[in-house]
Amino acid sequence: MLQIYHAPRTRGFRVIWLCEELSLSYSIVRVDMAPAYRSSPEWRRMNPVGKVPVMRDGDLAMFESGAMVQYLLDRYAKGRLQPPAGTPEHGLYLQWSWFAEATFARPLGEIVNHRREFAGAEVPAAIAEMQARALSCARAVDHGRPGQVLLAGRRILGRRYHDGLYLAYLSPADARPAARAHGPLLEHAHRATGLSGGGCRRPAYRCLNRRLIAD
Repeated sequence: MLQIYHAPRTRGFRVIWLCEELSLSYSIVRVDMAPAYRSSPEWRRMNPVGKVPVMRDGDLAMFESGAMVQYLLDRYAKGRLQPPAGTPEHGLYLQWSWFAEATFARPLGEIVNHRREFAGAEVPAAIAEMQARALSCARAVDHGRPGQVLLAGRRILGRRYHDGLYLAYLSPADARPAARAHGPLLEHAHRATGLSGGGCRRPAYRCLNRRLIAD
């Protein structure tokens, strides 16, 4: 059985969602997000930079969520949720998957870190610049319409587990400052991906939320 070391509002969300889509057996191990624990030798042996998630599959341990998604698709999906390797469609699938993490995620993370590190002394101009970059990324997803290229019928693709994380992260119902600040991004991102922060109707997504609440 897969073990996913997870904490709320972390990238473990995307791995757990994919496990639900693939009907994989897994267990969730809650991680203490206190800085003292995440910097402890015990946790640094799991993740050398002290972050979450970590996934175990037998003797294999992994600590990058995007790599976990691709590993699970390659090992367990049996051709589902991604185009055949080596095809132009697969190239675009990879492009948008890594765009979500390498490009779209960066300004969002910078805003979160800025607000956390400089609480009460934020630099409005810096936050506005980060928001503009994030909005540019959301527009790129919207205008590129990767779903039109990559979806077969109504099949969901693995890249949405990357995008879906950020849409959930930016849900306007979220009370965190970062989420409140990014409301305008949702119009573009939701239209392009067909997902919404708390409103995805896929059965696996609903099971995911019930599972996380129960655990």
